[in-house]
Amino acid sequence: MMQNVHLAPETDEDDLYSGYNDYNPTYDTEELENDTAFQQAVRTSHGRRPPITAKIPNTAATRPIATGYGSKTSLTSSLGRPMTGAIQDGVARPMTAVRAAGFTKAALRGSAFDPLGQARGPAPPLEAKNEDSPEEKIRQLEKKVNELVEESCIANSCGDLKLALEKAKDAGRKERVLVRQREQVTTPENINLDLTYSVLFNLASQYSANEMYAEALNTYQVIVKNKMFSNAGRLKVNMGNIYLKQRNYSKAIKFYRMALDQIPSVHKEMRIKIMQNIGVTFIKTGQYSDAINSFEHIMSMAPNLKAGFNLILSYFAVGDREKMKKAFQKLIAVPLEIDEDDKYISPSDDPHANLVIEAIKNDHLRQMERERKAMAEKYIMTAAKLIAPVIETSFAVGYDWCVEVVKASQYVELANDLEINKAITYLRQKDFNQAVETLKMFEKKDSRVKSAAATNLSFLYYLENEFTQANSYADLAVNSDRYNPSALTNKGNTVFANGDYEKAAEFYKEALRNDSSCTEALYNIGLTYKKLNRLDEALDCFLKLHAILRNSAQVLYQIANVYEIMEDPNQSIEWLMQLISVVPTDSRALSKLGELYDNEGDKSQAFQYYYESYRYFPSNIEVIEWLGAYYIDTQFCEKAIKYFERAALIQPTQVKWQLMVASCYRRSGNYQKALDTYKEIHRKFPENVECLRFLVRLCTDIGLKEVQEYATKLKRLEKMKEIREQRIKSGRDSSGSSRSKREGSAGSGTYDLRTARDLKGHQVQSPHFTDSGQNSSSSSKGERLSAKLRSLPGTNEPYESSTNKEIDASYVDPLGPQTERPKTAAKKRIDEDDFADEELGDDLLPE
Repeated sequence: MMQNVHLAPETDEDDLYSGYNDYNPTYDTEELENDTAFQQAVRTSHGRRPPITAKIPNTAATRPIATGYGSKTSLTSSLGRPMTGAIQDGVARPMTAVRAAGFTKAALRGSAFDPLGQARGPAPPLEAKNEDSPEEKIRQLEKKVNELVEESCIANSCGDLKLALEKAKDAGRKERVLVRQREQVTTPENINLDLTYSVLFNLASQYSANEMYAEALNTYQVIVKNKMFSNAGRLKVNMGNIYLKQRNYSKAIKFYRMALDQIPSVHKEMRIKIMQNIGVTFIKTGQYSDAINSFEHIMSMAPNLKAGFNLILSYFAVGDREKMKKAFQKLIAVPLEIDEDDKYISPSDDPHANLVIEAIKNDHLRQMERERKAMAEKYIMTAAKLIAPVIETSFAVGYDWCVEVVKASQYVELANDLEINKAITYLRQKDFNQAVETLKMFEKKDSRVKSAAATNLSFLYYLENEFTQANSYADLAVNSDRYNPSALTNKGNTVFANGDYEKAAEFYKEALRNDSSCTEALYNIGLTYKKLNRLDEALDCFLKLHAILRNSAQVLYQIANVYEIMEDPNQSIEWLMQLISVVPTDSRALSKLGELYDNEGDKSQAFQYYYESYRYFPSNIEVIEWLGAYYIDTQFCEKAIKYFERAALIQPTQVKWQLMVASCYRRSGNYQKALDTYKEIHRKFPENVECLRFLVRLCTDIGLKEVQEYATKLKRLEKMKEIREQRIKSGRDSSGSSRSKREGSAGSGTYDLRTARDLKGHQVQSPHFTDSGQNSSSSSKGERLSAKLRSLPGTNEPYESSTNKEIDASYVDPLGPQTERPKTAAKKRIDEDDFADEELGDDLLPE
């Protein structure tokens, strides 16, 4: 190495400018024409080829070079640079890298810059896996098991419980195969216990979801008894839930307690939930003292709404008044842990803050807060309605105590609702005056409460047919809250009752503009359009309502009725068929179907539906008359007898039905029974001429001695009838002139007195499903049936000449679907059945 190091001679020590004329022969361009290697590189591509370093030890040929001291040296690098690591100026230079990072010798000779080595091409392919190896088979099988468990859970969440169970079973089978294969390849310690646990747990859950409780319990037992599974004791809670569903309460309590013992005290929330399950199970078994202990412990450790409500129920069951009060106060004091509504009100005009408030005003967290608050209000209202009648001497005092407690809590707005519920309780006890007085107390409250109370008052007065009072309170409700759809609906009802259908439709439309989901307003506007004979608009309203209330019998009947008025019987029959699929025991709908089929000429179908209607309501005279006429028409007089006997039982003062019974006996050849029936009729109705005529005829045919007696009576009656008719005729002729003079005054006075008496003695009738068109069709139908009954035995038979005025042909089934009175704002009608419902008070409140 030292041979390349040359020291300057001492004679040149003072020559400071020596060496400046020496240069590297590499840069000598004057001799390039004589340089053989350079000329060869120019003529060929030899100069662009990288050197073959494997054969040549050095990277470049050695060339003589003159140093700064005038001596010539040989370079070992291509640039004539001295060897690294050589000693210069007496100091040893440290060894450095052979080449800089990212640079190669080939780059110096013209190759492209490629620090990442991309010119070398892609890396060689990885070594292919051996899919036949046991480890790879185990890995693939384990992946398949995990996929099946996930698919089972997804199917369960989508509601396909059967598919979820099949996937869980398939995962269990494949997991057992996986365990056997792993045991053959590796030691048992390497088995994936987490996978086995998840497969078994999912299988047990799917068994439970499919109500296969025995299989679910067996699967849970496999998990619980395996000591290798950590925290498996918690699953005894699930086993207790299954026993609770099976009503095996003793075992449910046993497993709940076993799970409670195995859960450490640090898991406070889990232990509270298990204790709550234990308390609920005690309530189901009637062990209220044990349930009280559980719920008392929960309320002392971590109070919550459900435990507080169940504690009140337990104290109510044992009848402890003072404890009920304390439990109600504890329920009121349960913290909701939700933000106040003021948080969602913008305090300034900062646009950024307003955007944030708008974003969080209806997000999922806010919705959860609303649900929690609604649940708390429901528990408090239900508890107050439950204990108010029993904690004091009267329910009114009890309600007053509950109201005072609520006013002193965070649920101040519930106090007014409790007051309104107090009025509903008065209604249940049929004390309407106290109910009205209680609701009138809200007239001086704020607008929301005033509107709610006035709406309920209007509803009550409307049900009592006091339309003037109903109208005044409806006006008060609308003035207090113009955007209250219930108030607008009630106002429309009062206008509807007065016959101003156009104005009523306007109120219903306004209610729908304020709340498009107000089904009462939509139904009533359909009735209004039907009254106005705007049938297309009425049908459109009812079809819209049908899309909202799919199984409403009222809506289905109205659609069928509109199609019947539009003279489309096929569509009417189709909608009535849907109606009887919803209410298959509605006799009115069945008789209407029979009537439509009868008008279409299909007697067999008409008979089927009339007979079904008779089975469910055997007191409809119209149906009974049609069935009797049908059997007479088909020459089965014996079968018609029971229907006319039923009609005679319903209307015992109508002689027609008994005459029809006797006629059926006579036509069937049973003359003795016919004679006995006529004698019984004569005993009840001795002045009936038709009965005497048939008695005379039958006695003559049979040869009885009573014929002379009946003939004498018949002559006497006929003579009295002639004298009576003559008197009526002569009196009518003599008083004709004077009656015409008094007709204006006396006639009007009589009419007014009768009208007043009728109004006083009878309630104003509600509109029925059948309107004027239906009544006329029903009357004409009754006339046709009566005419048929008169013509069947023969026109020459005297008793058949009785007039049809004795039959109420337009008889309306009192158990028909519903009346066509406009719906009120209340969601439930107030009658005896609804009084037993605890939630009636909530339903009467406007939304």
